[in-house]
Amino acid sequence: MKKKPYLHHTIALLLFVLLTACNKADYLDVNAGERPPLSAQISFVNARPADVPLQFWIFTTQVTTTAVGINQASPYLPALFGNVQINFTEGTGTSYKLSRQFGNQATFSANGGPNGPIAGYYHTVFAARAKTDITKDTLILFYDNPQPPAAGKAKLRFVHLAPSIPTVQVSLQQQGHESLLFDTVDYGRAGGSVLSGDNLNAWSLGPFVEVPAGASAVVVSTVADRQPLAIDKEAFSNLLLEAGKSYTVFLNSVPGKAATGGAIVTHFAN
Repeated sequence: MKKKPYLHHTIALLLFVLLTACNKADYLDVNAGERPPLSAQISFVNARPADVPLQFWIFTTQVTTTAVGINQASPYLPALFGNVQINFTEGTGTSYKLSRQFGNQATFSANGGPNGPIAGYYHTVFAARAKTDITKDTLILFYDNPQPPAAGKAKLRFVHLAPSIPTVQVSLQQQGHESLLFDTVDYGRAGGSVLSGDNLNAWSLGPFVEVPAGASAVVVSTVADRQPLAIDKEAFSNLLLEAGKSYTVFLNSVPGKAATGGAIVTHFAN
């Protein structure tokens, strides 16, 4: 007797489900000794106005293997997640120059103080000057969305880390045209950030926006007078944003100068 056509389809579907179930990479379906270690991925950025390289630590474990120079970023490094203490030291020293506690739970939350690293997520942690006392430092954590941009696009984020500069707006210049990216960015914040309400989530704290790839300039102006800031060494004037890549442009201070400085770091390229 011939099997009915639908029966063949049913058998094929069942085989597919069984095979995919056997290959499932679910963490809890793997024997304990074979499970990959859970970790957060963190890139550390030295945005302090001091030309001193930094090493970053979680609790008493040094995470970076190479000191991070001023305006530079480490590659993404595996790190503990949840409720952690992040510290940094200067040069080859082992005395913590700053420590900050992050996270009171293993997932993102709108409550409970600074959110901490989440297992399986990517993060950027900035070491920067504090707003309330510019002789002291702070650590600021953002979550990084690894989703690639659309074809022909790059992703761009702006972070304000210059404590002496008031609220700014940020525009992008490309091919003789200028478009507003972010209209109100306070110190310690990322452009377009959402900190409360229905749209609050991990990515909303430090959002990337998609922009056309190519030669670009970022223009930063104070909201009060709409006058562009003079950025030391014209750090934002000649940027080449490559398609498929993600960048953070950040504003900070210049060591030993009253000038406003800045730099750009690339994500997911290490």
